[in-house]
Amino acid sequence: MIDILFCGNDRVFDGALTTMLSIFKRTKTDEPFRFFIFTMDATHIDPSYRAFSDGQIDFLNRVARKYNPENSVVKIDVGEIYMKEFSGCPNEQCYCSPYTLLRLFADLVPGMPDKLLYLDIDLLFNDDIRKLWDIDVSDYEYAAAPDHYGKLILFFIRKFINAGVILFNLKKSKETGLLKKSRDLIKTKKLTFADESAIIKSTTRQLKINQRFNDQKFLYEKTVIRHFSKRLFWTPFPHTENIKQWRVTKVHKVFGYENFDDIFYEYISLKDVFERREFYKDILGGGI
Repeated sequence: MIDILFCGNDRVFDGALTTMLSIFKRTKTDEPFRFFIFTMDATHIDPSYRAFSDGQIDFLNRVARKYNPENSVVKIDVGEIYMKEFSGCPNEQCYCSPYTLLRLFADLVPGMPDKLLYLDIDLLFNDDIRKLWDIDVSDYEYAAAPDHYGKLILFFIRKFINAGVILFNLKKSKETGLLKKSRDLIKTKKLTFADESAIIKSTTRQLKINQRFNDQKFLYEKTVIRHFSKRLFWTPFPHTENIKQWRVTKVHKVFGYENFDDIFYEYISLKDVFERREFYKDILGGGI
């Protein structure tokens, strides 16, 4: 079983769908995938912060099982844990959203596996996930790649990584208290990069892996994961853009990528099916 963790709300459904499709289409394995999705209702912070709906989870499950009947998508509402741990904390209004903090609950949720691959929801696999999953982390809390910009301007922070792709040894992390120490920092100190900073500061032993497992700026022949995080562009003037993979036209226009087109084609088709299904559910009162 390959166990993957996503965190987010109903607005990143497209990210979950495209990321999952990229895994299925770039990986040759009979081993099933289990996707955990940590979510919650946080409309007390922002009216748009709604949990993944049951309809979205059901649809993702259907897509996953089309590739392997043993695949599964598991929705875990961590709202109660969040309110207990982080409600009103200094990092609740962090630079992105409170949903980035949810991965810090992986040791508190019963039944989580000892090995767990956390993925941000704005990335696509360009190669087989097993090249990442099969990395031996038995002596480490986790494996992660350097941050593209951080390695240039924060090179003096030896443990600095991009936390968008983390291969956790959850058993070792529980022993060292990695996530508990991270939560304590989140609750008591305002951090520049919120949970990413907390994880780095709380790390006892990490395994640095090659940038190709989390390429945040370019796509190379050996890239395993292309992470569509916010990126700096120099022309026509220095500026940043946050182009996500589900903005297919923009990805084609700005990056000129064609090697993801099989993923985009199926995503667009499935998204249309999902939207029509939800439309008729509304019309017929959930009768389909």
